[in-house]
Amino acid sequence: MEVAWGLRVDVGRTRERVRHVLLRSDEATVRAAAATADEPNVWIKAFVVPEQGSAWLGPDWQYRGTEFVMTTALTNPAPRLPDGYAVSAEETDGIVHVRVRTVEGDVAAAGYATVTDGVAVMDRVATYPEHQRRGLGTLVMDTLAATAVERGAHTAVLGATDEGRALYESLGWTLLAPLAGFVHQP
Repeated sequence: MEVAWGLRVDVGRTRERVRHVLLRSDEATVRAAAATADEPNVWIKAFVVPEQGSAWLGPDWQYRGTEFVMTTALTNPAPRLPDGYAVSAEETDGIVHVRVRTVEGDVAAAGYATVTDGVAVMDRVATYPEHQRRGLGTLVMDTLAATAVERGAHTAVLGATDEGRALYESLGWTLLAPLAGFVHQP
């Protein structure tokens, strides 16, 4: 959801309850977002130099690394399903959740996307280690892209880790900017 300083994502996981993505990187904006953190594991991701962000946030915040904001023009790909897997895409409250499962029903890879004003925001794309190097990350991304195009998206953005960046670049995504991550640990 949009908030005064950018975007707020209620992630709902133990290690990441809430994520704030700041669209401005000035001290007042960073401090305003930080003031809303009333529990551990609230994240702030901002276009700041890590040392500057740490100084503005104070001792209750820990720098946890830099990700990379990436973008691509969307096409309508034909996802390729590797043998031994099934893929599903379900939508709840405007968020598409793609899951790749083994024939036994175990989740092997997954990802999320939502579309706003023609832009798909993709998030939490992951392949479990025992299923990596089988094309499942590409399958998740292609399935997310196809569902986003069906919902009117023409462009997509995401925050990539170092590990994910190589996959996204191989799929035609380009780097926009580094994004420093901080977690509230009072």
